[in-house]
Amino acid sequence: MTTITDTPSPDTTTDTTAPNRLPLHLAHERHGAIMHARGGWIVPAHYGDTLAEYKAVRDEHAAALFDLSSRARLEVSGAEAVQFLNGMITNDIATLETGAWMFAAFPNVQGRLIAMARVLCTAPNTFLFDLEAPTHETILKNLTRFTFAGDFHLTDRTHDTVCLSVQGAHANGAVDHVLGVEAASLEPYRGGRFTFQDLTFTIMRATHTGEDGFDIFIDAASASVLFDRLIDAGVHPAGYDALEILRIEAGIPRHGTDINDSNIVLEAGNTEAVSFTKGCYIGQEIIARIHWRGHVAKQLAGIQLASAVPLEPDTKLYSAIDDKEAGRITSVAISPALGRTVALAIVKYAYLAPDTQLVIKHDNGTMIPARVVKLPHLS
Repeated sequence: MTTITDTPSPDTTTDTTAPNRLPLHLAHERHGAIMHARGGWIVPAHYGDTLAEYKAVRDEHAAALFDLSSRARLEVSGAEAVQFLNGMITNDIATLETGAWMFAAFPNVQGRLIAMARVLCTAPNTFLFDLEAPTHETILKNLTRFTFAGDFHLTDRTHDTVCLSVQGAHANGAVDHVLGVEAASLEPYRGGRFTFQDLTFTIMRATHTGEDGFDIFIDAASASVLFDRLIDAGVHPAGYDALEILRIEAGIPRHGTDINDSNIVLEAGNTEAVSFTKGCYIGQEIIARIHWRGHVAKQLAGIQLASAVPLEPDTKLYSAIDDKEAGRITSVAISPALGRTVALAIVKYAYLAPDTQLVIKHDNGTMIPARVVKLPHLS
């Protein structure tokens, strides 16, 4: 369970090798970060006050700074890049204009979700893929196969670049101050490469929290300058403890926690990542069949309790009407904004309607009422 706490989050690393250090590891420590292992990386858990970091995002006059460099960054280019990529991903990359980005999923032949990505077209036939850390090696391996098949070039930029994300209502003002009005004036789902003063960077206007946000990709050698300038401009450094609460409230699934390769792509709930008109790609027939059937068998949904009750992931949900198993909780947090427990869950189709009444059964015989809500939790 995710709660507001001043203790480091538990080690969620599954890799037995030594975790990677972020390029800005020392800068985080200099600003008071408590570091922990997560998904093969050492990342900031918090900077001493998780609630303050959370509020910096939700406060209408503030913004927070997250280091998302543990996410993967893959650059793909070449005259045949669009052709090969469109056979692998669910969205139609041929429609992506330079300076625009889209969601896309990598399915397997069964239509199950290997990875979710954001794809930015930085130049004609040149794309930056932003992926979650657990899917890095799988997608890198899959894309590498095509480098031998034609004019298709792949560069792994994960370890030589940094991704800093400014999130919150005041994100626009902070980016304007530090990186210039041209970057700050980007519309949602837009991005590009810019130079401002002595910094060259790629930026995308995108959210990880449900608030306004910008992801800034910059060479590792210049990252500490940008990091300090953003903090000097009043952006509050924030860690993954706060980010976890924010993303659960926003209804954003995490690979390996809420969704994985046991889920059909459509079960993740992000239909904007799928084109139903572009034609064939790996797993397309199964995904299209489920879409035209009208619904999935189960899907990501929001769950709320009436109060702040501690829960654990994998807790089963039951129907309050027929006592049948309705689903299971995947992520859970106590929402500071709502003052109650909120969760993400995979819920069976029959129980997906908002306000469906469910119950959670404890071993001691007590039952806790819960209800299905439309995501995001804060709307």
